[in-house]
Amino acid sequence: MMKYAVIVAGGNGTRMGSSLPKQYLHLHDQPILLHTLKAFVAAYEDIQIILVLPESYVDYTRSMLEENNFLNPIQFTIGGETRFHSVKNGLQLIKEEGVVFVHDAVRCLVTPVLIQRCYQQAIDKGSAIPVTNMKDSVRMIDKGKHHALDRSLLKLVQTPQAFQTQIILPAFQISYHESFTDEATVVEASGKEVYLIDGEETNIKITSPVDLLIAESYLNRIL
Repeated sequence: MMKYAVIVAGGNGTRMGSSLPKQYLHLHDQPILLHTLKAFVAAYEDIQIILVLPESYVDYTRSMLEENNFLNPIQFTIGGETRFHSVKNGLQLIKEEGVVFVHDAVRCLVTPVLIQRCYQQAIDKGSAIPVTNMKDSVRMIDKGKHHALDRSLLKLVQTPQAFQTQIILPAFQISYHESFTDEATVVEASGKEVYLIDGEETNIKITSPVDLLIAESYLNRIL
């Protein structure tokens, strides 16, 4: 069965305090984006990678991949106004049935094992949404007041989110809504149920300098 990875790399370096988008910052002597791409290729050598980028960074990315000897074929497309539109642009390049992963480029510690588990559940159930448990106490603010929530009923959502093509492609034909924070919310809005799977606590999203330090420390321990 065909395997596609839509890697969304449309972020900028604002919260990182960098003029360079965070997916290009170096982690363990390699760009963050390169770590992510290598994880998917390590999981499945035959995976078809679709990289969604800011238009101004397409040539930069091509050069970066060549300099780092990343030779796997990649299709490039341009990001949209929101994550929904960026993912939709990537999905439009998919022409055959299979399983689609949608993944944040800056979740660079994702493991091939998690990717493979998501794939297998998507085959079995139609979708796989990796989640982890909440450790902190949580409070909801509502109309100037707040109250505690039962954290055992809450999950933290990660990527890659995996779907059969016959589920995700029709789902992204619906109109955009501001409640679409990830692919699971889009698929649910289309009337389909989504299925959770255990994620990985190390599968963090690099959004701030402290995340980069945590990721570097983790790689120093395992490599």
